[in-house]
Amino acid sequence: MKIAIPYEAGQVFQHFGHSAAFMIYEAEAGKVTGSALLPANGSGHGALAGLLAANGVDALVCGGIGGGARTALAAAGITVYPGVTGSADAAAAALAAGTLSFDPDAACAHHEGHGEGHACGGHCGD
Repeated sequence: MKIAIPYEAGQVFQHFGHSAAFMIYEAEAGKVTGSALLPANGSGHGALAGLLAANGVDALVCGGIGGGARTALAAAGITVYPGVTGSADAAAAALAAGTLSFDPDAACAHHEGHGEGHACGGHCGD
């Protein structure tokens, strides 16, 4: 299994649509067997699902994520585990072991409190 985690300074980066890089973990038999950093290379928020799919990712562990990004990832066959904070390495190990604690209802908190008429321009995958 390949697990992608939006990555910054060893932590799960909390805004999927603004991820500059992903740590891609290889997992087998309940354990992480390797990892490599995948730069997003300015792919744009709508293209992140395609980038992950092109790299063979099966699962995404993340913090906040918008509905549009969830839809794009689902269409690409990538299972999303949102609402995760803390160490990216620990999160990958927990998912591999089947013990990851996540919030299936976690959303992109950036959208909270936007005023009437605000257009996010797709930056959260919406």
